Amino acid sequence: MIKDVIKKIDEIAVNDPDREVYDYLGETNTYGDLKKRSDAWAHKLASLDIPEKDPIMIWGGQKFEMIASFLGCVKSGHAYIPIASYSNAERLTMIQDVSKSQVVLAIDELPDVDLDGIQVVKPSDVEDGDFAIDESKFVEGDDNFYIIFTSGTTGKPKGVQISHDNLLSFVNWELDDFNLPEHPSFLAQAPYSFDLSVMSLYPALTAAGRLVVLPHHITQNFAQLFSTLPKLQFNVWVSTPSFAQMCFLDKTFNSEHHPDLTHFLFCGEELPHTEAAMLKKKFPESHIFNTYGPTETTVAVTQVEITDEILEKYDRLPIGRAKEDTKITIDTSKGEKPGEGEIIISGPSVSKGYMHNPEKTEAAFFKNDGDEYASYRSGDAGFFDGDMLFYRGRIDFQIKFNGYRIELEEINFYLTKNDLVRYGVAAPKYNKDHAVQQIVAEIELKDGVRRKYSDAALTKMIREDLAKNVMPYMIPQRFIYKDALPISQNGKVDIKAVIKEVNK
Repeated sequence: MIKDVIKKIDEIAVNDPDREVYDYLGETNTYGDLKKRSDAWAHKLASLDIPEKDPIMIWGGQKFEMIASFLGCVKSGHAYIPIASYSNAERLTMIQDVSKSQVVLAIDELPDVDLDGIQVVKPSDVEDGDFAIDESKFVEGDDNFYIIFTSGTTGKPKGVQISHDNLLSFVNWELDDFNLPEHPSFLAQAPYSFDLSVMSLYPALTAAGRLVVLPHHITQNFAQLFSTLPKLQFNVWVSTPSFAQMCFLDKTFNSEHHPDLTHFLFCGEELPHTEAAMLKKKFPESHIFNTYGPTETTVAVTQVEITDEILEKYDRLPIGRAKEDTKITIDTSKGEKPGEGEIIISGPSVSKGYMHNPEKTEAAFFKNDGDEYASYRSGDAGFFDGDMLFYRGRIDFQIKFNGYRIELEEINFYLTKNDLVRYGVAAPKYNKDHAVQQIVAEIELKDGVRRKYSDAALTKMIREDLAKNVMPYMIPQRFIYKDALPISQNGKVDIKAVIKEVNK
């Protein structure tokens, strides 16, 4: 059992410095490289005037320098905040506003944005060399290790604080309970700003494994994706179900062309029965794991291997059994059917809450007298069949789309701020497997607007305006213009009625 994430990675680097740790499209680095470069980052950060334990923002993609800077931060006593460099500039300023971070590591070139008073450190500012690092400064225990920013309901994202102990609970569970190969090679496809990436990152680094990167820009282009994927060598696949489903379009996505691929780990959204059955046909000897867990509980807290027996027994797949150190209960007061209700999660991987947001923290997290660990109200509906947990969607207006957690109200907030729009509602359109197929915007325009513009021109203007404030994956794929949206008894737009209408 691992007791310290940072020291374990360094121990591997000292004992086996030439072992390969990172493969970015054929550009490789070793554990020795990782220790040397992360020590250099830690040395640089220690020389700056950064308040103790202040978080550090990191802007970049999936190059080796990113993970070296992550470890540099935690070695110097600071949590890191990963921000994908395909984000818009407003995302960076909003995260800075919430986190109060005074430093940003610009692994990739920063967008044109006002960062007055913020220290910017580039890789070229970090000198190479062998530096002695003070281990007493390492992030440990309840100190924040990383902070993932999720969607927010009022335009501001929420910073989920994950401590070293939270991460330790998750990593030990994944390494113990998934029967992974020795020194596993993980597909590292998810951007580092998405907590699914942690399912590959730290289990690989603490098991003397390897990260095989499939960068974001490759996954956004089918031709590049399908020409690149067969060339990669790894044995543990980590992704959302929707990403794997996309790969079914590649004729080489099978065990014949990926003979080393023995494990599939899915998280981030519901795994459809049809997809699991198709994977079984394409990779008959592989182990397919369905997992579940909100960002607030550190990546995942349940798992089940999808066997032929499971496929035969259930039409809608279970999300698994809780990990040994975690307790899951169902708040049936919020359920529509007997035994069903809100999933409540308690255990050592539950976050301490949202950064600088006591109101949201108090609403989602609680600790009863006598409890050893905090509990988190997931907002997910579910039920138990014995010790097996099943997921039945959201009980509020939060959705999972392509693995990303999205607050529909955040999209609504910015839609309604548009000068052309009176009311705007983003609604999920579900497919037969109960997964979100697309986001549809229903819009009631202000008086006179419809006469001035075509639907195509309106959609173009509204999309462009949204892109200034939300992530690309949050922009609706379809826009519908209505004379009037349904109004509830309290005088507000009836969002549930819009969602029902979209799914007729």
